Amino acid sequence: MPSHYQRDSLQAILGLFLQAQGHPLPQQCQAKSASALSRFLNVYPWSTRGLIRESRRIVIQQSLSQPRVGRRPTLQVIIALTTIEKRGKFSGLNGLVRVYHGKRGLHLVVAYLVVGQWRVPWSFRVYRGKNTPSPAQLGLKLVRGLPKVLTKHFQVLILVDTAFGSIEFLTAIRKLKFPAIAGVRYDRQLQDGRSLRQLHKRGQ
Repeated sequence: MPSHYQRDSLQAILGLFLQAQGHPLPQQCQAKSASALSRFLNVYPWSTRGLIRESRRIVIQQSLSQPRVGRRPTLQVIIALTTIEKRGKFSGLNGLVRVYHGKRGLHLVVAYLVVGQWRVPWSFRVYRGKNTPSPAQLGLKLVRGLPKVLTKHFQVLILVDTAFGSIEFLTAIRKLKFPAIAGVRYDRQLQDGRSLRQLHKRGQ
């Protein structure tokens, strides 16, 4: 970025989001003024892709530099479906804003990387609705796109909720040889006809 003011603004904005306290608005920032952050969000000629590549390079560098004691460290990869709710019309988001599970907005499948106490969003895909790749298929793309430098250095553990508990997703994750913890509805049927809730008794 051309000036240190803009670099400071970027750090302030990332800080607002990564704190995850539910207060990401510019006027809630304590490090920069709301007007400075508003100017930063104007259109500038720098490369957004370049900014993303540089951010990812730093994430990888920081992840690999975490202290290692004993066995191979674990990298948790959380795949989540989240909605950025939108009201009104948005010409720049033509065809992307839709209603899904009663929520109108932009529906994103997001991959988060968790190393120790450190959690950071890594990549995302937009769910575009019926007759397009499902959230589970988009989640698989995110898992397959993980950098090899990370998957070789860490023991990868995939964490997903019920939106990704399809047979297609779980089978593909097993083929990738990644262990996974997935939320699955208790009334899902097994191959022998029993339901999932019949696998355990109360108190187990």
